[in-house]
Amino acid sequence: MTRQGRRSTITALAVAMLSVAAVTAASYGLREFAPPTSTGVVFLLPVLLVSTRWGLWPGLLTSVLAAAAFNFFQIEPRGAFNVADGGNWIALGVFLVAAALTSTLAHAARERAEEAERRRREADLTSEIARLLLGGASLGESLGAVGRRITAAYGVDPVRVEMCWIDSDERAKAIPLVVDGERTGTVLVPKGTDGASLEAIRDRVVPALETLVAAARRRAELESQLIETKALRRSEAVQKAILRAVSHDLRSPLTSISAAVRELRSGALSEPARDELTAVAATETKRLSRLVENLLDLSRLQAGRAEPRTSWSSIEEIVRAAVDSGSARAGQFDITLGEGLPALNCDPIQLERALGNVLENSARFAGDRPVEVTARAAGRWLILRVTDHGPGIARDELERIFEPFHRSSGEPGGGSGLGLAIARGFVEANGGGLRAESVPGEGSTFVFRLPLPSGVTSDGPVGEVAVR
Repeated sequence: MTRQGRRSTITALAVAMLSVAAVTAASYGLREFAPPTSTGVVFLLPVLLVSTRWGLWPGLLTSVLAAAAFNFFQIEPRGAFNVADGGNWIALGVFLVAAALTSTLAHAARERAEEAERRRREADLTSEIARLLLGGASLGESLGAVGRRITAAYGVDPVRVEMCWIDSDERAKAIPLVVDGERTGTVLVPKGTDGASLEAIRDRVVPALETLVAAARRRAELESQLIETKALRRSEAVQKAILRAVSHDLRSPLTSISAAVRELRSGALSEPARDELTAVAATETKRLSRLVENLLDLSRLQAGRAEPRTSWSSIEEIVRAAVDSGSARAGQFDITLGEGLPALNCDPIQLERALGNVLENSARFAGDRPVEVTARAAGRWLILRVTDHGPGIARDELERIFEPFHRSSGEPGGGSGLGLAIARGFVEANGGGLRAESVPGEGSTFVFRLPLPSGVTSDGPVGEVAVR
């Protein structure tokens, strides 16, 4: 018998004797109101108490103690264990039978209640294990939490669940986890675990755990297949979009260049006409080069090969380079750069391309009105805002405009739909973010959020860059 079992038995005996003594004392007060033999029902109370709390055998022992006390103190002759009247033998026998029956029924009710409570705890445990295994975390992390949950439920410390084959040793008993006919893991239960808890873990918890592990593995496989399917569909969509871009966006400048070269080779052109065709060829060549660069940038971003080559750069240099590299007319931007903005540890070429694409997009929608750019340091971030006063962007388009090959309805100039996607990709590659804000009819603002170097922070604006 374990130490806990011995302690429980001693407690049951102590309660039995004390409760029988208390009932015996109380029975003396009932003599004035009822015959002594009729007070036997009072002596059933200790039997009911002990049987309900400690089980059948302590209850039967309490029945014997109660019968002895009933005989000694209530049945004539009192103070002795013999019975003078034959009728009292019947009363004593009925009491013993009633006490034994009460003990048995109380014990059965106790066992049913304990079984119902055990089933409820096991159902709660199974539900908690299902939540842990199917709740989204990795299987390895979830199994650690499952072991802790089984430990708390059965009071055996520690129970471990491992996704590998481990044999029993001097400290733990190994219960195999078998999924789809294959041993895939092990439940390790401490060697000192009592038989009832070990049996419950082996016969009820482990089978449920095997079913849930199988479901978690199938869910992971389905999620992986779903991700692959989405990737394939996206890849197919990108390929179709590239084909459309090649068939239209690449063909258009090539057609213009071919026509200009054909006319130039004819030799029958005036000097102004020759200059005009040369300018057309140069413009379309630049447009074609920009489109090819965008396609290459997009392919690098989607392949995860756009690692930034960082160096210390000022935002003023990046803004100037982005404005100078754009295709907007010279008077579209009135540049005013403030002082005091912190330098950035970034890839200046990627940020220049990102800002240049946004400036080109904003200039295309701004019409004759200037495009404004402001910059300020806020906390650990440098915030750069590009604002135009064009027609604005619909609310449901604010995120879609950053998707590759997406073109807004009524977009002027027939852009390729790559610039903003590339801009966001380059900004995020440098640890920042890019989003759009807009009030339809009043214009749009693109907000760059660029990280400042470690140790450089600001609670408010440090400087301002204005580009109009």
